[in-house]
Amino acid sequence: MLDDKFEVQVDEPHGPGVPAAGSILYLDGVSVSFDGFKALNALSLILAPGELRTIVGPNGAGKTTMMDVITGKTRPDEGDVLFDEKVDLTRLDESEIANLGIGRKFQKPTVFEHLSVFENLELALKADRGAFATLMFWLSGEQRDTIDATMARIGLADKSRHLAGALSHGQKQWLEIGMLLMQDQRLLLLDEPVAGMTDSETEATAQLILDLARDGSRSLVVVEHDMEFVRALGAKVTVLHEGSVLAEGTLETIQADSKVIEVYLGR
Repeated sequence: MLDDKFEVQVDEPHGPGVPAAGSILYLDGVSVSFDGFKALNALSLILAPGELRTIVGPNGAGKTTMMDVITGKTRPDEGDVLFDEKVDLTRLDESEIANLGIGRKFQKPTVFEHLSVFENLELALKADRGAFATLMFWLSGEQRDTIDATMARIGLADKSRHLAGALSHGQKQWLEIGMLLMQDQRLLLLDEPVAGMTDSETEATAQLILDLARDGSRSLVVVEHDMEFVRALGAKVTVLHEGSVLAEGTLETIQADSKVIEVYLGR
């Protein structure tokens, strides 16, 4: 639910034939410069509701800056950044964008290590966080069921009372994804979710992401370097290079593209 303290700025509704129509995320002509370096250069990207997309590219391609723009951490110099067809994300700050239903998981997991798995998920629960509401907060049976279901979904049902700090690296990543699920986000941005994982954790993470994509209630953008993991997801791949989209398509199409081989896969 949106905070009552602000009104979301929207553009005029987009009609049939307009590129943003039917999209959950729409970037067009987005550019960002830092001290003369163009981190994004007329970047355009369209994501459909319920879509799973993987983003790959060499270091410095603009992947992190793209996610910074989407989440309000960085303001673009120019270009359109729209959520749900018409909400202009460039007019909102980070907390307002999170309230809209956009969640981001960074490469390094950010969980509360001194709290249990259950307590981390409880803290992330989407609820009224006003001072009085927080003081009087008491978990309902439905909320407990939601937490239990989320723990089962992320493979941590048997770790409910374990401190988050005692979890493995992969389990912490799953817990952070679970915390995003508790907030009922409509768009999840996952930054290198399998970095540092064991082979078995990587496989389990692929299955988790595919499970999240399968129900169609949210869209997911996965930024990743591990091409075998990208293959396991089987989603459309977007290749970034020097702040722009170099190529898009299936992994097989991307791997056969001479431009992609030259600037990324051939390295």
